[in-house]
Amino acid sequence: MFRANRTAVVTALCIGFSAHFNPAVAQDRRVPSSPAELRLSYAPIVQRVQPAVVNVYAAKVVQNRNPLLDDPIFRRFFGGGQQQEQVQRSLGSGVIVDASGLVVTNVHVIEGADQVKVSLSDKREFEAEIVLKDSRSDLAVLRLKDTKEKFPALEFTNSDELMVGDVVMAIGNPFGVGQTVTHGIISALARTQVGITDYQFFIQTDAAINPGNSGGALVDMNGRLAGINTAIYSRSGGSQGIGFAIPANMVRVVVASAKGGGKAVKRPWLGAKLQAVTPEIAESLGLRSPTGALVASVVPNGPAAKAGLKSSDLIIGIDGQTVDDPNAFDYRFATRPIGGSAQIDVQRGGKPLKLAIALETAPDTGRNELVVTARSPFQGAKVSTITPAVADELHLDADTEGVVITDLGDDSPAAQVGFQKGDIILAVNNQKIGKTGDLEKAAGVSQRIWRITLVRGGQQINVTLGG
Repeated sequence: MFRANRTAVVTALCIGFSAHFNPAVAQDRRVPSSPAELRLSYAPIVQRVQPAVVNVYAAKVVQNRNPLLDDPIFRRFFGGGQQQEQVQRSLGSGVIVDASGLVVTNVHVIEGADQVKVSLSDKREFEAEIVLKDSRSDLAVLRLKDTKEKFPALEFTNSDELMVGDVVMAIGNPFGVGQTVTHGIISALARTQVGITDYQFFIQTDAAINPGNSGGALVDMNGRLAGINTAIYSRSGGSQGIGFAIPANMVRVVVASAKGGGKAVKRPWLGAKLQAVTPEIAESLGLRSPTGALVASVVPNGPAAKAGLKSSDLIIGIDGQTVDDPNAFDYRFATRPIGGSAQIDVQRGGKPLKLAIALETAPDTGRNELVVTARSPFQGAKVSTITPAVADELHLDADTEGVVITDLGDDSPAAQVGFQKGDIILAVNNQKIGKTGDLEKAAGVSQRIWRITLVRGGQQINVTLGG
């Protein structure tokens, strides 16, 4: 699996579509009835979409350290030496989604960037600020700086109305060769085994997507944004006819959060843990096929519990849309707006049941994020107390306790020691760590030996450092 961008020298790639443009009419699905119709041109939609597709340039300054400097004998005879700075560049694509200059791209295109620039189709360049990054969906929203003009923007389509076989087109700059148009069809919907983001629910297309496409637009035949390209499946690194895009309905949620001034996307919290229905479970429940999302546990006093959802309930639909597995439910639930309620279709003991679940965010008081600065194995790690919101973000059980590492720099002491993002710190030198203040206090005590208990990937690990 490759994300469809390339670091260093690669140009961004975007997507667009062309045909007879009529935004007021739904996409006309029919087989061409004559040879003449096969000669019809996509040019009108390409011309309309091109101005809203942009290139995104991200730059990051890194220290290029000579590994020989780690040898004390080398340092003694040749001195400490100077660390050379090197600029790493990443190129991807973006889509203007608001006339004020809001641009959507992928998080992995601009991750860690010190500077971001956006190049328009007319070759003008603007510096851009990062308004919002949503790592869970791999979507980021940028704003063009120092401009008051109105820009051409793409409208969203309802990605739930897309069908396998619908024609789509791509406009972009693959491998830096210049703006290129490709077309194809939607090969599959609701792909859940891609493994790129938290929300495993992608549009698959055979429209040629190559390195440089990340953040580009997947557009339907009405010239509306159907999705944001984010990855390709390839054994060679180039297009093999299997590309994946984040559906427009998820993009819409992230953009709405950015427009509302939020620094993070607020999504509804179910307050229950779901599991996939295996063939064995389906047989035990008397189901004809292994579909739906089985409720494994329910958080007391959460939205699911208040709605009456119980363990062993089988969720088969939400607001009239079928739920095939937990990934499908997570995506559809996450794209619902905060406030109001969602209607869940449930089977309990073989009987149908409808429940109304409130769309509210998970409790997040007491997160108390901080970066550990004390000289210790944890120095440079960003940590957070595990609240229900943090547990939901990291797919942890609601009753998980401790402090989790949410981020750490590549060159930080914590990273060099071997800590990883997602590690849960339970104890330090036999002292229980229940909140970030506990870890900050423990890290501030000078120690020769550090005995640390942590959980990684569901496994408890005891580590001894120093000595």
